[in-house]
Amino acid sequence: MPVCYVALSDRVLAVRDDWLATESLTGTSPACLAVHPDNPARALCGTDDGLHETADGGATWTEVRTFEGFSVTAVAYGADGTAWAGTEPSHVYRRRGDEPWTECPGFRDLGSRRDWSFPPRPDTHHVRWLEPDATDPERVYVAVEAGALVHTPDGGETWEDRAPDGPRDAHEVATHPDAPERVYAAAGDGYAESANANRSWEWLESGLDRTYCWSVAVDPGDPDRRVVAAAAGPDAAHRNGGAAVFTRDDGDWERASGLPAAGDLLAPALAAVDDEQFLAATNRGLYESTDGGASWSTRPVSWPSDADTRVRGLAVAPDE
Repeated sequence: MPVCYVALSDRVLAVRDDWLATESLTGTSPACLAVHPDNPARALCGTDDGLHETADGGATWTEVRTFEGFSVTAVAYGADGTAWAGTEPSHVYRRRGDEPWTECPGFRDLGSRRDWSFPPRPDTHHVRWLEPDATDPERVYVAVEAGALVHTPDGGETWEDRAPDGPRDAHEVATHPDAPERVYAAAGDGYAESANANRSWEWLESGLDRTYCWSVAVDPGDPDRRVVAAAAGPDAAHRNGGAAVFTRDDGDWERASGLPAAGDLLAPALAAVDDEQFLAATNRGLYESTDGGASWSTRPVSWPSDADTRVRGLAVAPDE
């Protein structure tokens, strides 16, 4: 079974514990990944032309007809197994157990919707991230790129709009099972945290020498140990190189070592694995940290030579 799934810009890789990778969905444009919390063989992959699902560790994928013709830009599983999907333009869908996928009412009625707009294509917007709360799977945070970080307290039945001081361009959001109501956000407008479930926010950027934040992961054993990937702006993050990874406990952010030089590094996708253990999927390969994100080493898995190695997503599989 895979230990993680990596979405490159033109295929998905299922990486096993012997660091061998199996390719699938080649020629598609993957945008996001999620693994079922109880079964490493089950995963979702959103692409520019729909949603795909695997039940055999990425060997085969089935297209979900509900999303035929949609660009699926965010997927997630809650701890209770509820599946979530977000699209461009911004809609949110939910599937509980064997029920069909259904659109969540009220999301598009939020007042902030008038401000939702993706700068490269200002006539549209999309759901960039879905984060079911680790302490309450009915509470789900939704990052709209760009314009708002909103949430539902009741599994998508009702919605609460963005906080006045919250992120407007959140790229990734995290929660932690030992920190109820705490929310971590890596955003284009910086790095911020909420201690009260998105009602107010504090911006924590001391030590970051670049604040276009792309990815965030939190140590499973310590909600105060965070790792974030950041760049000076979208060009440095996604085209020209200039990203870096930083770690923070109680003090300032400190830059990590062992990753490719910033000029060679596009924004990586980060994921927590175990206490002090993290993975980083980069355009230069897969890296691992076993000291809380302070230092990193490359893993012996190679991206295919013909692949577009820009990373679109990373999802760590649960232990069997």
